[in-house]
Amino acid sequence: MIRLFTALSVPDDVAEALARRQTGLPGAKWRSADQLHITLAFYGEVDERRADDLSVELERAATGGPFEIALSGVGAFGDGHRTRAIWAGVEAGDRLAVLAGRCRSAAERAAIPMERRDYRPHLTLAYLGADADPARIGDWIAGHNLLQSPPIRIDRFGLYSSVLTQDGSRYELEREYRL
Repeated sequence: MIRLFTALSVPDDVAEALARRQTGLPGAKWRSADQLHITLAFYGEVDERRADDLSVELERAATGGPFEIALSGVGAFGDGHRTRAIWAGVEAGDRLAVLAGRCRSAAERAAIPMERRDYRPHLTLAYLGADADPARIGDWIAGHNLLQSPPIRIDRFGLYSSVLTQDGSRYELEREYRL
């Protein structure tokens, strides 16, 4: 079994700009440049045969040509009174939503069951421990909520494997698809 997802990589200049913001929040486990990505679809644990089928189906999803996205604002995910992650927003556009939908459809054609949830494009900047102070989280968000990147050209996406470790997830690009 292999844990898989499709995602857009983050250009080095954008990762460097984000790294300058990844500070000042005790309890945050900031994502390194090689961990930054914008998930299109998360497939979970997949057997090798279905992974091969998915790869073929994703080739069919790689259509439409290049497009642009931009990062805009920051926010947090959590439940109840516990914030679990800090993220940079992605300006949602039709082309991004269509590509994410095609990646989900590829999973369906490869007989990979997926959770039903709305697509909310974002880039996770940090995961937060239980000891993270809600007031400090709010201050950090208020201090960075005007985040705006220049346009980011998207001309490919990747199929990544993910291995969970004590130090966080390690990602490896398994296959790249040009748009």
